[in-house]
Amino acid sequence: MIKRSKKSYIAIILSAPFIYALIFPLSMLDFFLFLYQLVCFPIYGLPKVRRTDYISIDRGALVYLNIIEKLNCLYCGYAVGLLALSREIGSMTEQYWCPIKHARTIKDPHEIYLDFAEFGDSEGYLKRIQVSRGRTAESTTQEDHR
Repeated sequence: MIKRSKKSYIAIILSAPFIYALIFPLSMLDFFLFLYQLVCFPIYGLPKVRRTDYISIDRGALVYLNIIEKLNCLYCGYAVGLLALSREIGSMTEQYWCPIKHARTIKDPHEIYLDFAEFGDSEGYLKRIQVSRGRTAESTTQEDHR
């Protein structure tokens, strides 16, 4: 067991409201991600991202955790999973609308980002946008002439 000083324990208790207050913006994010996928993904022809692939709330079954630890694990499983779900939805949206790498290197890009066109590569961008939107070069050219 980790030994903490009384001062450290009090600081942990006092920080809890800041951690748990995030449940409100997180649940709003969850709701709006649901609506966003419900409305926009079918229009863009994108497959919906399954929540269960990202949010896992299973640690509460561990018998060696006390009730507070189980509550913390439930919260973390939801919060971290929701943010991972959000990243996946965002990456799919970015692939559809703007599959271009940034001019500077970004830390820990999502997997799809690695296939984006290089910054400044207009031909690569046009190819990526055609692929991400399920079009061929011919259909894009025909649409441009309408």
